[in-house]
Amino acid sequence: MRMRYSLFLLCLFLPLLAQAQDKTLEEQVPRELKHSRYPNFITAVYENDMIGGGTDAHYTSGVRLTYFDLGAKFPQICHNIAELVPTFDINETSSAYYSLGQNLYTPDDIQSAVPDPKDRPWAAFLYGSIGMASLNHNYIDELEATIGVVGPAALGEQTQRSVHKYITGSPLPQGWDNQLKNEPGLILSWQRRWPEKWQTDIAGLTLKAAPYLGASVGNVYTYANTGISVRLGDGRNRWSDTPLRVRPAMPGTGFFESAENGWDWSVFAGVEGRAVARNIFLDGNTFRDSPSVNKFPLVGDVNAGFALTFGRAQMSYTMVYRSKEFVDQNKGDLFGAVSLGYRF
Repeated sequence: MRMRYSLFLLCLFLPLLAQAQDKTLEEQVPRELKHSRYPNFITAVYENDMIGGGTDAHYTSGVRLTYFDLGAKFPQICHNIAELVPTFDINETSSAYYSLGQNLYTPDDIQSAVPDPKDRPWAAFLYGSIGMASLNHNYIDELEATIGVVGPAALGEQTQRSVHKYITGSPLPQGWDNQLKNEPGLILSWQRRWPEKWQTDIAGLTLKAAPYLGASVGNVYTYANTGISVRLGDGRNRWSDTPLRVRPAMPGTGFFESAENGWDWSVFAGVEGRAVARNIFLDGNTFRDSPSVNKFPLVGDVNAGFALTFGRAQMSYTMVYRSKEFVDQNKGDLFGAVSLGYRF
């Protein structure tokens, strides 16, 4: 518990150190970035504990497919969403992205059909998101609205049983009859990052540290988050970002510059603290009786990974450690994330 509080306090004060630079980010963005020959990219993200800690429990799987449109012409719904958050502005640097995803959560023992009141409930979340990112002065603002469904309609049982039966050959899960009930899910997320708060060039490489803070509100997640991301890469690709991830997670749009002369690389790491008011996957359904556990109000993430770019394609791997999320959890979770992106 002491470690979680220390981690959260550390993350809390990092973004407060961010100050304005002499030249704004909008002024620094080169013309070729605003009017890129390949203004769009698509990213597929796969997160799973089997490619991290080798387990099959808790946050066991997450997939997300995202289409990112640089310099997009925004539909009216984007303007309506932006008006809900007075700190967010749509300007000439703004980009839009659209995502589809599914998350699966299970207890430790997936072969038991009897629910364990001391372990997290069975749950799945199927969703779609629309998001925006804008450069403003010396920071990047991100705004994302998510709508989806929790419960049997999220197809968690069908997905996990199919993967275990036809792909991994793992034991079939037996407890999906005890999952959370059907419930619409809504989340509105805002995040602000200072991507070039600390930056230095070392032997042709660029080392950057980006503090950030944010918040999400909804019946699925309600939390405040803060932390810092660090990236080391080729100095020629200063605008490349850390990989896209499945929420809740450390930020990154997944944007990368094409490696016109062959290939490129970067390594990254980060730490985040979250103050959690609601997590439906631990607290249970909002308006109906369902399984639940006593959650911890503070959760911390630590990650590290690498990205490789080949021409207009990029792949990355991230290892994530997440501190214990509920009282009777034996230990924190370790999972991996793989992403593939392509610009066009």
